[in-house]
Amino acid sequence: QVQLVESGGGLVQPGGSLRLSCAASPSGSSINVLGWYRQTPGNQREKVGSVSMGGHTTYHDSVKGRFTISRDNVQNIVSLEMNSLRPEDTAVYYCHAIVTSGFVYEYWGQGTQVTVSS
Repeated sequence: QVQLVESGGGLVQPGGSLRLSCAASPSGSSINVLGWYRQTPGNQREKVGSVSMGGHTTYHDSVKGRFTISRDNVQNIVSLEMNSLRPEDTAVYYCHAIVTSGFVYEYWGQGTQVTVSS
């Protein structure tokens, strides 16, 4: 069982920056993929990006060049550095983990609100 706890959301002006972090516990968990999703009211959750244990990253086209995902495999922390934020980035951001151990297990954080507004 993996628990994910996000932090770092809040209100920021357009063009500003925010950093989200997600701590996975227990810290010794072998998590294959860590990533971030976001969701706005009435819409499906969409994948923002992910990072594998080996450091391979993927990003949604809308955030390429603006967002950066990084991962600390020792402490099992994944971060999302968000720059040049736009109003359309406003959403609840969820941390996501995939553990492959015979079966594929998925875990979600509780979500953190990011609001981009002047």
